[in-house]
Amino acid sequence: MKIRGIGRIRRGALSLKGRFTRRVVILLYHRVTEFTLDPHLLCVTPEHFAEHLEMLRSQYRVTKLDRLVHAVQEGDLSSRGVVVTFDDGYANNLSNAKPLLERYDVPATVFVTAGYVGGEGEFWWDELDRLLLQPGTLPETLRLSLNGTTYQWELGEVAHYSEDAFRSHFRWNVLEKDNPPSPRQRLYFTLHQLLRPLPKEERKEILDELLAWAGAQTMARPTHRTLSPDEVVQLIEGGLIQVGAHTVSHPVLSALPAAAQRAEIQEGKARLEEILGHSVTSFAYPYGSRSDYTSETVTAVREAKFTCACSNFAGVVWRGIDHFQLPRFVVRDWNGEEFSRRLWEWFRS
Repeated sequence: MKIRGIGRIRRGALSLKGRFTRRVVILLYHRVTEFTLDPHLLCVTPEHFAEHLEMLRSQYRVTKLDRLVHAVQEGDLSSRGVVVTFDDGYANNLSNAKPLLERYDVPATVFVTAGYVGGEGEFWWDELDRLLLQPGTLPETLRLSLNGTTYQWELGEVAHYSEDAFRSHFRWNVLEKDNPPSPRQRLYFTLHQLLRPLPKEERKEILDELLAWAGAQTMARPTHRTLSPDEVVQLIEGGLIQVGAHTVSHPVLSALPAAAQRAEIQEGKARLEEILGHSVTSFAYPYGSRSDYTSETVTAVREAKFTCACSNFAGVVWRGIDHFQLPRFVVRDWNGEEFSRRLWEWFRS
């Protein structure tokens, strides 16, 4: 596969070789799949993912996460090093991503949300998408009581959401939250913000109310379903992919009491270890921004016998960094040339 502009980027990368010394970039992916609607920009198409891997294999030193952690501890980081990670545990990490990782011999770590493994439904943010952003007819008014406050929203004429309306708006994403094209997108973003910090029991109650309001049933679309226990095992076959923990229910850990945080962290680890039959040593904070976990969370991760933890804020890995708060760069659905440019800039940062 030939990527347009590769020669120019290769020359630029070589000219900056000195600047890249002893720096490693950790990449964060979520889904590798074809898509029509992606409100959180989590999807990378298989075609673009293949272009990314070709670039990584030919131009960078790709390594496993556990080897990176050892290098950080020993103060022996490689130059132009890259680590590939995935968050959440979508089934297409196995069906679409793994064959490409094997083709290019690129290792990866997949952080799996243990409570969703083998589940009948989708991640809660995907369920919101299915209920609100897909074509169909909903009641014109939605009322919800949340934390003692009653909310009401009016969908108006988009209570009936036609195929044409869906196709005209399917490129909308949450980065355009200040300019939603219809009340459907405005409602989606508002509910996402309200549900995000809730404990799993409260969030489930609200989702059950939304399902009843919409006249819908719990289900998992093939493009959005999560890994089954057998698929988690298949993921690690061959040794190229490692599985890390990502809690039980994907909460905002900083919104939970310390005891609940420890339970999410320890139980998520234990469930995956039961499935895999061996220890799970790496962890990723759900959502992962600096406000989504606390120093108490980091302590709980250490106490759970993890050897490292990945966050979700931008930055390079350098000698002496806290390996329980490893920064990562989120990868979007860029073609090979754009991905190369971004990677080049990240190493310069």
